[in-house]
Amino acid sequence: MDNQEDNLMDGGVSFAKLDFAREARTGFGETVFCPGKTETQLVAILEAFSKANRPVLCTKCSAGQFHAVKNAGLFVEYDEVSRILISVWAKPPSLSGSVAVCTGGTADVPVAEEAARTASFFGAAVQRQYDVGVAGLHRLLGRIEEIRKADAVIAVAGMEGALGSVLAGLVEAPVVAVPTSVGYGASFGGVAPLLSMLNSCAEGMTVVNIDNGFGAAAFACRMLRNRMKRERS
Repeated sequence: MDNQEDNLMDGGVSFAKLDFAREARTGFGETVFCPGKTETQLVAILEAFSKANRPVLCTKCSAGQFHAVKNAGLFVEYDEVSRILISVWAKPPSLSGSVAVCTGGTADVPVAEEAARTASFFGAAVQRQYDVGVAGLHRLLGRIEEIRKADAVIAVAGMEGALGSVLAGLVEAPVVAVPTSVGYGASFGGVAPLLSMLNSCAEGMTVVNIDNGFGAAAFACRMLRNRMKRERS
């Protein structure tokens, strides 16, 4: 690599290789996973992105980390429910298309909000349909026409994880299922809904890891971006 490429990959931070060129390769900017990073390290990382005027999304960010970033004078937005922190100094390009984020219950909302805020940051329009689990199927059926308008659907559910399978049988759009660690002892911290979703007989559904709202949104937005590129070509 020449020096210019080196700068794109480290941002002048000695403890991390910052990928300022990710958006040029994948269409989406860098994401920072906050757990395991000190407040000082996170501040240094975000200062580098700010100086480069590159958008950045931070996941699983603690309140303490956010306050350290805010006190450093960096312009960011933070949501306590999803623990998502985003830069506001540069916005990524918009996507054409929408994502419906659905939850089985209210306890699944933190993971769903991670998905919703990630999709919104990446430029997608987002509709939220929360607490529409199969324990009261009428709740889902009452919102299904709105959900069918979306170009991708994210189904976030713990317990037995049935929501994704039901939605995949009711909508035309692809479904991304997110198992959550919500449930009683036999759910094994989300393993039970994960296995239910992986063993689903409903076609058109893919599954991400436990509590991985970010991964679900990233996958959905890549589909939207590829469709947008084909429509423009």
